[in-house]
Amino acid sequence: MATDLNKIKEKTILNTPALVEYILETSAYPNEHQQLKEIRAATLEKYKHMSIMNASADEAQFLSLLLKLINAKNTLEIGVFTGYSLLATALALPEDGKVLAVDPDREAYEVGLPAIKKAGVEHKIDFVEGSATPFLNDLVNKGKEGIFDFAFVDADKENYINYHEPLLKLVKVGGTIAYDNTLWFGSVAYAEDDEIFKNDPVMGFVKKNGYEAIRKLNTFLANDPRIESSLLSIGDGITLCRRKY
Repeated sequence: MATDLNKIKEKTILNTPALVEYILETSAYPNEHQQLKEIRAATLEKYKHMSIMNASADEAQFLSLLLKLINAKNTLEIGVFTGYSLLATALALPEDGKVLAVDPDREAYEVGLPAIKKAGVEHKIDFVEGSATPFLNDLVNKGKEGIFDFAFVDADKENYINYHEPLLKLVKVGGTIAYDNTLWFGSVAYAEDDEIFKNDPVMGFVKKNGYEAIRKLNTFLANDPRIESSLLSIGDGITLCRRKY
């Protein structure tokens, strides 16, 4: 996996490197919190090119603004890695806000934890080490339905569609669910037998790891009558879903 991912410079579907750089340098990086910068640096040092598993700076900037616009107070995060989007969320929430996060890899979370503590928002975060499916089902069984304003999903792509059902119970009517990577490095635009998957080793890798699951999810979300959704070309693609009922 590392060999192929080493070739990916930015997690974005934009094909113009100069435009990507312009967005980051003009808008995202100047407004990026210092401790977010520290998590980016710590993640790159620890995981090298696997650091693309974190949300991009422009996506985190968008999510931060969105959380403030919808006055989110209680949120869920499925998939944490080193905590870049988690910190962006905690910074955006009010002082008494909470983000409940789950990830099976505590070691990765602890890479970003010093920056989270330094930013003074650790009290807003409840991190749970574990798998998302039992975690979500347990919340439903404990009667936590409808108490969350927002949920951000950036985890194992094959299970996105399985997370959708419990999340629709946990997020309140009018609340928002955001699914990351829904353009999957641009691969979703190509048919399964397209030559690009044979000729480009990176795209070949992407196709074997998540392509089918993301395409299935995108079709499902577009036809789910319980939500309003929009697939946005920010970062690697993010789909926003508003629960209707």
